[in-house]
Amino acid sequence: MEESNAALLVVVVGTLMAAVDGTIMILALPTVGSDLHSDLTTIIWTILIYFLVTAVLTTQMGRIGDIFGRSRFYNAGFGVFTFGSFLCGIAPTAEALVGFRAVQAVGGAMIVANGSAVISDHFPPQRRGAAFGYTVFGWNVGAVLGILLGGLITTYFSWRLIFFINVPIGILAVLLGYLSLRDKERTGAKLDLPGAAVLTAVLSLSAYGAIDLASHGATMENVLLIAGGLALLAPFIWIEMRSPSPTIDMSYFRDRLMSFSLLSAFLQGIGYLSVVFLLTMYLQGVMGLTPLYAAILLVPGYVISSMLSPFMGRLADRLGARIMATGGILFMIVGVVAYIFFGVHTPVLWVVPVSIVTGFGGAMYWPANNSAIMSLARRGSYGSISGLRSTLTSVGNLLSFVTTIAVAGLTLPRSVAFQVFLGTSNLRGGLAVSFLDGLHAALAVSAVILVVAALVSYTRSTGPYQGPTAGPLAPPPSSPVPK
Repeated sequence: MEESNAALLVVVVGTLMAAVDGTIMILALPTVGSDLHSDLTTIIWTILIYFLVTAVLTTQMGRIGDIFGRSRFYNAGFGVFTFGSFLCGIAPTAEALVGFRAVQAVGGAMIVANGSAVISDHFPPQRRGAAFGYTVFGWNVGAVLGILLGGLITTYFSWRLIFFINVPIGILAVLLGYLSLRDKERTGAKLDLPGAAVLTAVLSLSAYGAIDLASHGATMENVLLIAGGLALLAPFIWIEMRSPSPTIDMSYFRDRLMSFSLLSAFLQGIGYLSVVFLLTMYLQGVMGLTPLYAAILLVPGYVISSMLSPFMGRLADRLGARIMATGGILFMIVGVVAYIFFGVHTPVLWVVPVSIVTGFGGAMYWPANNSAIMSLARRGSYGSISGLRSTLTSVGNLLSFVTTIAVAGLTLPRSVAFQVFLGTSNLRGGLAVSFLDGLHAALAVSAVILVVAALVSYTRSTGPYQGPTAGPLAPPPSSPVPK
């Protein structure tokens, strides 16, 4: 097998495993909580801890990959993820499961942070859109498998199998990666320990405070945590501007295409994933569907996205990121606006065509935007930029969850909101109507955020494709790169 294709296969497998783990875990939560005799708040942290750890670590993991070898570090991530999965499978208590999920998330951060960098190492700029299209294909296939396997395993087998199933796949992935992945280069830079420490504090304090705010409402403690994390942004930027080997090279943000592409990814993450959470709560809480049935209604959107992503990626290589990514967000906006009109008496099957519209948009957006970001990363910093993009996306996903629970908490007791999220409680009468009002308002906010993301995407730089600047230490490009 050609080396670049073998590398792409390894990255797709990693992406698929991460997607399976995300959707399969949400469906299994009620069963896990019951089996481990856990309260709802603790068991919800098996999801939140994964969001938190990946949001905090991905930038640093990408930076370490640049220094010690992106392919080597990516492959090591498979090992950590697989070991963490095994530990989750034998967890004796809910608290232990949360801790082992954190271990799993460390491996996930290593994989996610370096996946785009491995592709950039093995594919020239004019072929990266197609390559990223296959990674989106892997993500959507994994999401579908997670839904189907989650329902099958939790119904007929033990929930522990959802973690054990990762072990043989992970071992095979490690072997395949060891045989096929080769580091193209490493930087001579050193770790930026002060910058990494402050960035970790920024993300940890802000993310934990936001999660606590969503879970318990506004308190002096969580407000101070969020404010403290945001206040550390200024010293972090000061450190990075003076560091000879910064964790995040601030010079990249002087390039309009890079900064707008990253901002677009961040806003799209906030605006879109919350829609999936809100729709799940609507189907389970208002329409009374089981978690499995609710998830199956979303499968056609995932299938369409997975089928079209490789084609859309190749099209993005020809047309450029601006047209494809912006068009993709516009399709997402159309879907979100359609969801706003859903009510108590809306036929549930209407979810299917709307999810297909948003799936079409995702197939257009993700390969194009990822390719635009990585095309600007100069050689020697692919991991850092891949990690930064993943961090922004992870923070956006985390804020989506926080937004969903916070909005639900405005119309429902938070304990009921968590039960609706897990599919263990249905709403009736005035409570359902009240929740729908809040849900429609939240969807409208998501639509506005996506409109801003589309504007940011459309106003990024345009110009002929030039590819990344050559040389391991070349300065960031000052001229536009992809369209």
